[in-house]
Order: sequence, then structure tokens, then C-alpha cells
Amino acid sequence: MAAQRLDGRLLAAQLESTLAAFIAAGLSKGIRPPGLAVLRVGNDPASGVYVANKEKACARIGAISFGCHLPADISQTELEAELQRLNKNPAVDGILVQLPVPASINDRALLQVLDPAKDADGLHSLNLGRLLRGEPGPRSCTPAGVMALLKEAQIPLEGVRALVVGRSILVGQPMALMLQQANATVTVAHSRSLDLEGLCRNAELVVVAAGRPELIGAAHISPGAVVVDVGIHRRKQGGLVGDVKFEEVEPLAKAITPVPGGVGPMTVTMLLLNTVRMWAQQHDLSEPCAGL
Repeated sequence: MAAQRLDGRLLAAQLESTLAAFIAAGLSKGIRPPGLAVLRVGNDPASGVYVANKEKACARIGAISFGCHLPADISQTELEAELQRLNKNPAVDGILVQLPVPASINDRALLQVLDPAKDADGLHSLNLGRLLRGEPGPRSCTPAGVMALLKEAQIPLEGVRALVVGRSILVGQPMALMLQQANATVTVAHSRSLDLEGLCRNAELVVVAAGRPELIGAAHISPGAVVVDVGIHRRKQGGLVGDVKFEEVEPLAKAITPVPGGVGPMTVTMLLLNTVRMWAQQHDLSEPCAGL
């Protein structure tokens, strides 16, 4: 039996339609539209593509995009002042600092300047602490998108042996916390882990966020496992690949995310959802997409 493909494009489109209707209902009451500010520093080509995708997504649902593209030689002080300006702007509900930033910028210090109530990617220490404690707050977009895909596909998590490959603050660590809160039994593997193949083969769910092209192949996956590929890389000869060797792994897997079209679209949609939720809280509206 062929593996079930976890279609991020389809689910993202469905959620965008829901958010667009939710915003339209708010606008009909005379409420201003939600606003998302994406702060980009420097000229990283991939960041340019990601920011453009987020701006287009805002337009599709009726949100306002406050794009902020700053030069690579901006100082830490100037950048933090720009972030404070966005914090104080009442038309901005969510703020995202597009990573990576230039090496001259201390991104951890920058994220601490961000108003936690406008933290659209859940990376402020306060919001990461809320995730750790299981308290309400914005959730990191990529792992939240993975959880939404698994829920939509009705993939059970309670008691399941799950492996997260990668331990970044952006994906790996919040992913592990979200899976634990869903009562999965979670192991985290990383660059210093021994016997990665054995760890993977013991898992019923493998989420790969290692940042290494085609790291995981057929030798790593047990038949019937669910495989979620967070990575995306451009081949020198053209085309995109993930952290998983899709052609090798798909015949073994029960379910798998394609690259592109799996986790990527969900990351952008969860950014929109976080922003619309913060907008709804400002205007005493019900929570959109409750349960995600």
C-alpha cells in the first residue's frame, strides 16, 4: 500500500479560507484588519523568497503586511529601535524577525526586545516557557504546522515512540515539547547522537529537522513509520530536496510529507493563524481555528 501523503498545501488552503472568513466577519463590524510585520535584515536570497511568500499569504486572507527590509550593516541598537517601533504600532498584531540575520547581529538579544504579545513565531523566552509549561501562547510555526498536519491525517500520537532529529530552538526543541504534550514518548537526536539509524528504526514517528540534505534514507526507517520532513534544500543541479530521501523512504512509510508541499506551506499558515489570534484577542473576538 502506498504511503499517505500529508498534503500541506491542501490543509494550508483550507485554513486560509477559514481565516479569511473570520477576518471578513471582523471587518464587517468595523474592526481594522490584522497586521503582520516581517522584519528582514540584509539580502539573504532565501529570506527574500520566504518574506515574499508571507506577504502574499497576508493579502490572500485580508491581513495587512508591514514589510520592513533593513540593510545588512544596520547596528544592533538601530535594529532594536526599529523593533520597538513595531512593538508600539497599534496596527501591528504580530511581528516576525526573519532568520538568519547577519553575523553582526545578536539574534537572541534581538528576540528579547520583541513584545511577547506580538511574537508571531513563539520564539521569545516567555512564550517558549509557556510552551514548556503547557500554558496558552503563540506556538513556533513550523512544529505547530507539523502538529496540525498530523491531526488532520488522524495519526495517533498518544503512547507513540517519536523521534525528533534536530534540537534547534526554532524547530527541534518546540517540536519535542508539542509531541510530549500530545502524550507521545519522545527522543531527540542530534549531531552528537550515536547510532542514528538505530534510533530512527525504533521510532513509529520520525520528524526530521536536521538541516542536512537527504540525511535519512531507507536504512533508517521501519516499515509502517510516519515520516515528517521539515528540511528543504536546493540541489546544485536544480530542484528541491528535504532532509529525507523521499524516493527511498516513501515505499516503507505509512505516511510521509513531500518536499516541497508538505511542512513548508503550513509554516506560513501557522504564522497567519498566530497573528489572527493575537488580533482577535485585541478585539474580544472568539478564537479562530480552535484546537490547532
